[in-house]
Amino acid sequence: MSAPTNIACVKYWGKRSIALNTPINSSVSVTLDQADLKAVTTVTVSKTFKKDRLWLNGVEEDVTKSKRFIACVTGVKNLATEKLDSSGEVLVDKSEWKDYGVHVSSMNTFPTAAGLASSAAGYAALVACLAEVFGAIETYPGELSTIARQGSGSACRSLYGGFVAWRMGSDNDTGADSLAEQVFDENHWPKLKAIILVVSDEKKDTSSTEGMSTSVSTSKLLGYRAKEVVEGRMRGIEKAYGEKDFESFGMITMQDSNQFHATCLDTYPPIFYMNDISKSIIKLIHTYNKWKGKIAAAYTFDAGPNAVIYHLEEEGEELLALMLMYFPDDKFLGSLVGSEYVNNEEEWRKAKAWVLDEELLRMCDAKGRSRGVGGDVKKIYVTRSGPGPIVLSDEHSLLDKETGENCYTKPADGNGVALGVFGIGLIGFGLMALSGAGIGLIGNAGGGSKK
Repeated sequence: MSAPTNIACVKYWGKRSIALNTPINSSVSVTLDQADLKAVTTVTVSKTFKKDRLWLNGVEEDVTKSKRFIACVTGVKNLATEKLDSSGEVLVDKSEWKDYGVHVSSMNTFPTAAGLASSAAGYAALVACLAEVFGAIETYPGELSTIARQGSGSACRSLYGGFVAWRMGSDNDTGADSLAEQVFDENHWPKLKAIILVVSDEKKDTSSTEGMSTSVSTSKLLGYRAKEVVEGRMRGIEKAYGEKDFESFGMITMQDSNQFHATCLDTYPPIFYMNDISKSIIKLIHTYNKWKGKIAAAYTFDAGPNAVIYHLEEEGEELLALMLMYFPDDKFLGSLVGSEYVNNEEEWRKAKAWVLDEELLRMCDAKGRSRGVGGDVKKIYVTRSGPGPIVLSDEHSLLDKETGENCYTKPADGNGVALGVFGIGLIGFGLMALSGAGIGLIGNAGGGSKK
């Protein structure tokens, strides 16, 4: 099973209920294409497993200490149905699932805990994969997203493709109405693209969970934002996305990113997720927009220094060329080729051939960033909106088919390997090769746009 990351345009920051993992405000995001960034997960279940086990990027974690993991497994098991073979014979009655142990192996193809919503992708993959194994059926639309939310809040949005809202809800007893809703599918705005600049692939100093808790306790700006600002921005950006109005979409996206980081600074003691490189990217984008005479690019930063720059297809080559001019790789100032620095070699070649306007370069130089200074950006991803979780065959399972033990080893360079297909199965009944997308299990994940 693979699942996407998502990058919020209107941010979620702050929990209304820690126990239910419900937010103080609604949020909305773009689900990114799994051809470029994704979490991949294999789930195997068996009565012979004495306990639940989890491996993250090849390293076993103690799941007995993870309330989030336990909540996801328990939540999906509660929706389980009987497992049938091809002839309709019952292999596992739904009442028996409680006796099955779960083994999970998961890895990311992009930096973990660096502000690129790796936990969102990971928990979405976990819940979607568990739902497929246990034959989970929702009792109301979006129920699986409420389970993913208990793992990581933004994971609920990664269960759907395209433009996805997380409605904060009002049920403070169960949190049942705090769920994700697909606003528009991944095919609605095909010209919308994104460039991601990985400024740091290191784990951030202040985790999102810790940061949110401190912000809720100390930032008056955060409370004002949740009460007075967010809902208006939600309405505005959903309208802009629906009408494919990039200037309005971009304005709201940048303003909300700025305000999110302002609440982090208003937190006591203050939280610094962006760094000087992040700030220089912001300056370049505003300079580029000034030169274009319109909002042609829009930055957003989650809880980390890494930049996501939304743009339309027609600006892609020029904008990537500009980023490569001011943020080349650190090996011989631009000697790396293609996917070594930019994940898409074709886009890299087009950008390298692009001749940037001299007036634009003079304007950017004036902002204090020198051309050709490498090493500040670790990797660049060129991507777009994509679908929700995908189930393929078990050919490249991360768990051994015979033992159910982890068989994935993290590469020495620290980066994940983008495996093609990921299996799920039942030890004792033989691994099941699944080719369906499994999208019907998660409501409108593959459906048309709706509001």
